[in-house]
This record gives sequence, structure tokens and C-alpha cells, in this order.
Amino acid sequence: MSGSITTLGISLELSEEIEQKRAQRQAENETLQEVFAPAQLRWGNVDWIVTGFLAFIHIGALAAFIPSMFSWEGLAICVALHWFTCSVGICLGYHRYLAHKSLKLKKPAEFVVMLAGSLSGEGSPMTWAATHRLHHQKSDQDGDPHSPTDGTWWSHLTWLFVKRKGENRDLLWKRYIPELVERPMMKFFEKTFPLWLWAQGLVLLAAGTMYGGWMTGLSWLVWGMCVRMTFAYHSTWFVNSATHLWGYRNYDTRDHSRNLWWVALVAYGEGWHNNHHAHPSVAPAGHRWWEVDMTWWLIRGLRMIGQAYDVKDKLPKGRKADDVPAEEADAVAVSATADTAA
Repeated sequence: MSGSITTLGISLELSEEIEQKRAQRQAENETLQEVFAPAQLRWGNVDWIVTGFLAFIHIGALAAFIPSMFSWEGLAICVALHWFTCSVGICLGYHRYLAHKSLKLKKPAEFVVMLAGSLSGEGSPMTWAATHRLHHQKSDQDGDPHSPTDGTWWSHLTWLFVKRKGENRDLLWKRYIPELVERPMMKFFEKTFPLWLWAQGLVLLAAGTMYGGWMTGLSWLVWGMCVRMTFAYHSTWFVNSATHLWGYRNYDTRDHSRNLWWVALVAYGEGWHNNHHAHPSVAPAGHRWWEVDMTWWLIRGLRMIGQAYDVKDKLPKGRKADDVPAEEADAVAVSATADTAA
């Protein structure tokens, strides 16, 4: 900037702009930290839609103990949909593809994994990815959306009960997923996410009724939706809670992440959580020969048929982690703003 006053090679105007950006980011950090604080869970701030839906699914799962509700077809649907929604939808789609950019997908595969994620009932794709990126930046620190340091039940479940305003969601998107908000497929699934949840229930009930009568329809609904989603929810939630409490560590991360074998089994590889927090963008979650990662098998299969590419599969060596402290991440962001402005 010709003719401007400079300090250490930085123009005064640019220096002021950097300070404004820094102050803005600090204010946004404080807002998001408050939004996800356990203190927000109070009677007047409960999201009754989310809480009611989760209660409905869990109560519906109890119907599985009624002998007349069991059918082998219902059990098979339960197992198949658990794999499809958890491994394909959440682990591959929402987590490794959207949140961490561990691979790229071509359009047919991208649509299928976003559909699978929506059918899981674990949230819309953009909000899930943004919240997860926030979790990594603030892992086990103030501002982490679901850390066991704020309580085991908070990290496992009750953080979901808090009602959060639309402007806070928009801020979360702006800060953590700016590259996703204008993508047509993301916008489509963001808008239609609730419809997929109810549609799957109606399809299961109708298909089962046509196949074997009213009781078969109810069996398919109970097992294919309620039992499957209840098990899928807790499979995923154990990653937030149990793998930050118990297990072993391959890497020296700044948080409390652990590798826990039984969570890895029920969550299709996500239980190798210390590996993942140490090197978030690496597509395989299992870094040792015994660390079974079924989602990684799926990614390899998609790569073989040309639906996945640019897969980040190089395993690290040593115990050093790539995780970046939150303060450094914010400093890098402000520095990048300055470089762009210059």
C-alpha cells in the first residue's frame, strides 16, 4: 500500500485489519464456547424435537423384547442398515470424507454416502462435519462440544439435548465448513434430512406389511429403525465418551484420546481414536496390523472401482502427533487472512 505508515513491514491499515480480524475470531470463539458449554443444558433450553425423537427411538427399541415383534427378516434388516448407516454413512461419509477430507468421492458414491448418513439420524451432514471439526480443534479443552472432562454422560449423550439457535449454527458453518455451504448436494441433504428419517420408517412399515402382514410390518419397523438406530447411536457415542477415557495410546496427542478395541468393533474402526486424533486426515483409522478397520476396507473397495480417489493412506511413523493446539490454529487462520489481504 503505497504511502501508508508501516510497522515492521506491515502497513498500519493492514495491521488494524489484522487486529479487527483477531478480535472478531476471539468473539466468535467465545460465542461457540458458550453455545456448547454444559451450562446450556437447562430446562428452559432443551431441544424437545431432538430429545423427543431420541426418546421415541429408544422406547421403540424396547418393543424388541416382545416375542411377537421378532422376525429373522427384521433382524437381517437391522444388521444391514446398521452397517449401511454407520460405516458407509457416518464413518466414511460424514467423518472421513466431509469432516477430514481423507479422500474424494465421485458423484454416485457421494450421493449414496450422504443418503446413508442422513438415514442414520445422527444429524445433517454440514452440522455434523462442522461440529466434529470444532471437536478436533478444542479436543478435551474448553469449547469441545462433547468432552468427558465435562462429564461422561455429557460426552456420551446429553450434549445433544441442548437447543441451539440458527445464528449459532450459521456461525459454526462459517468458521468450520466454509467450503461446504454452497455445494448443491450438501444443501439438498441439509434441507431434506428430516424427510429421510420419517420416509425410512414408513417404507419399513409398508414393505413389511405387504410382505407378511401387519405384525411383520411392525417387526421391520422396530428392528430396522428403532433397534438399529439405538445400537448405532451408542456405537457412535462411545467414540465421544469411552475412547477419551479408556484404552491405549500409539501417539502423544495433546488430548485424552485412546484406542479401544471393542468400540472399534461396534463402530467400524472409529474406536482407534488416538490414531485418528493424532493424524486426523489419514483415511485408515487402524495403524497397527491388529487394529481392524472395516470402514477402511470399504474405502479401498471404492478406490478399486474408481469411486474414491486422492485417498490419504500413508501411515505415520513414530509417536509424534499432527494435532494442532486451538490457539495455534486460530493464529494460523488470522495469519492467512493477513497474507490474503496483503
